[in-house]
Formats: sequence, C-alpha cells, structure tokens
Amino acid sequence: MNKGILLVAASLALAACGTQTGDRLASGAAIGGGAGLIAGGVGVIPGAIIGAAVGGLTSPEQVNLGKPVWNDNHR
Repeated sequence: MNKGILLVAASLALAACGTQTGDRLASGAAIGGGAGLIAGGVGVIPGAIIGAAVGGLTSPEQVNLGKPVWNDNHR
C-alpha cells in the first residue's frame, strides 16, 4: 500500500517533464517504470502506465519545479 502511494506521488511530482505532450508521456512512463522497479519488479508495467497517464494528462503549467539549478544566474 505504501509503495503504491509513493509511486503515485513520484509520478505526480515528476511526470510533467518537458513542454510537449509526447515528452511528458515518455518521461512519465520512464519515471513511473523506474519507481515501479524500485518498489518491486512487478510494479514496472503499472508504474509506467500510471506515469505515462499522469504525464499525458498534465500541462507544463500544472507542475512547475522552478528554474533549473544550471540556469540560475545568481552566482
């Protein structure tokens, strides 16, 4: 149960990588699959499906993790 919650939370937090829908689908599937692999080998496919769904159903404006560290001009 807790692993499933962790998987969904990770997918929701990170699935909106990229600005194009295809980018978010692919990165969401990869992140979800990776989280499923960590949770247990059986969770790879469901994790990838959930991650792709979350990535495809979100817009870039819905999940904003801020400016990347490497683009920070305040050094």
